[in-house]
Amino acid sequence: MVAVQMGGRERRGCADRECGYVFWDNPTPTVAAVVETGGRVVLVRQKGWPEKWYGIVSGFLERGESPEEGILREVEEELGMKGEIVRFIGTYSFFQLNQLILAYHVRAEGEIQLGEELEAYKLIKPEHLRPWEMGTGPAVRDWLEGRKGQD
Repeated sequence: MVAVQMGGRERRGCADRECGYVFWDNPTPTVAAVVETGGRVVLVRQKGWPEKWYGIVSGFLERGESPEEGILREVEEELGMKGEIVRFIGTYSFFQLNQLILAYHVRAEGEIQLGEELEAYKLIKPEHLRPWEMGTGPAVRDWLEGRKGQD
C-alpha cells in the first residue's frame, strides 16, 4: 500500500497503478439507543470497561438490516427486552472510532437479562442523566434537550 491522491485527499492504495485498489476507510455505521423502561434510562457497562464507565445500548448494523431493525435487535441481544422505537434522535460522527452513529429513543418492557457482551447495568432517572463528551454522549444530550417541557 502506498499513498495515492484522490479527490483532493491522500488515501492508501495499491502500489501497482494498474491494480486500481483504493482503501477508502469509510466510517462504519452503528446504532445506539437511549432505552427507557419504567420511566428510567438503562445504562450499560461492556465487559472490560472500567468500573465507572457506562453508556447506552449500541452496536453494529448487520448485513441486510435497516437501522431500525438493528437497534431493536441490539436491545433484545444486550438487555433481553422487546423494544419499540419512539423516535429517531439523530446522526453523530464518532471520529475517534471511525463510526457513524444512528441514535434512537426506544421504550422497552420486561425484565433486564444482560447479554454476553455486558457486565452490568443501572437504571437512571432522566433528570439525573449527564451526557458525556463523545461517542453516544451527544445523542444523550439531544434526547435530554428534546424532553424539556415534557416532565
